[in-house]
Amino acid sequence: MSRSLFRSKTLPDIRPVQRADMPTLINLIADHAAFERQQVDKAHLAHALPDCFFGDDACARVLVAECGGELVGYGTASVEFSTWRAACFLHLDCLYLAPQSRGFGLGTRMLTAFADVARAQNLGWMEWQTPDWNEDAARFYRRNDAVGLAKLRFSKQISG
Repeated sequence: MSRSLFRSKTLPDIRPVQRADMPTLINLIADHAAFERQQVDKAHLAHALPDCFFGDDACARVLVAECGGELVGYGTASVEFSTWRAACFLHLDCLYLAPQSRGFGLGTRMLTAFADVARAQNLGWMEWQTPDWNEDAARFYRRNDAVGLAKLRFSKQISG
């Protein structure tokens, strides 16, 4: 995608993901993982993600950014519970824009779209994380009135 798409008068569209988007979305997810120095199994994602994103048992809300018919970003979110606040909130698991689509306000529009999702579900706030080395993301989030929380994130594999 060329940066000239963003110089046109047409703003990128932010919309819910559609089944037809899945191949391109999986490539964006793989690009995001690589950016964060991780790997994903694209075949597994192609098999498992549709059940997470579509239908009565969908557990995630997914918005995509499309410009000129091309997906250039995505975000995924789900509802989480806070014991300390005795309330649910929107957990933004992923927010990713292809490098050539950054710097045009699209990230702010994506955050706003997810805030609208939270508001529509009567959720009082959103939370997310970014790798501690991703200073560009941290600056972007701070510019968008987000407050960094001093926490460590842990993960433990559970098998069987």
